[in-house]
Amino acid sequence: MSRLVLATRNTHKVTELQQILKDAGLAVELVGVDAFPDVPDVPETGLTFAANALLKAHAVARATGLPAVADDSGLCVEALNGMPGIFSARWSGTHGDDRANLELLLAQVSDIAVEHRAAYFACAAALALPDGTERVVEGRLNGTLTFAPRGTGGFGYDPILQVDGDSRTTAELTPDEKNAVSHRGKAFRALVPIVTELVTDRS
Repeated sequence: MSRLVLATRNTHKVTELQQILKDAGLAVELVGVDAFPDVPDVPETGLTFAANALLKAHAVARATGLPAVADDSGLCVEALNGMPGIFSARWSGTHGDDRANLELLLAQVSDIAVEHRAAYFACAAALALPDGTERVVEGRLNGTLTFAPRGTGGFGYDPILQVDGDSRTTAELTPDEKNAVSHRGKAFRALVPIVTELVTDRS
């Protein structure tokens, strides 16, 4: 069975991609980067989601000698010219402070009318082989920013993005509902034909 490394220490992401590969009938063993303790974290110095995903995928592929997948994602607000974008996780200045990031963003758009509050979650997923071969796909979840957080599910900006065509925020969706429409789920599913082409054992 072919092996594939997902460049994350987030077990939920590993489980999500595992299920997508399984549903597609692919005989691929997926492991997280935790299976390789000597692989260092890769700084996200790119200026796009795709660039950051490729940086991580190539670094892990080189370090492990195995095909590697990496993703980068964030929230893009049209009234802020696409920001916070790649800076989503550190918008307030402290990386990973979800509450501070969310509160700052809401304050910045507090006087923006509802018809101008369009936003979307974006995700780029990259597959890199040790020989340098690379592919990138993207997924998007469109919505509108709410004026206050709603829901207790998910993380990050989930409580303030109301999904287009739904009355709920992504934090109010069930995990299965969110996986079905999420930007990362869409990007991971778009990887399936690429994994089939470049990774699966065709012998």
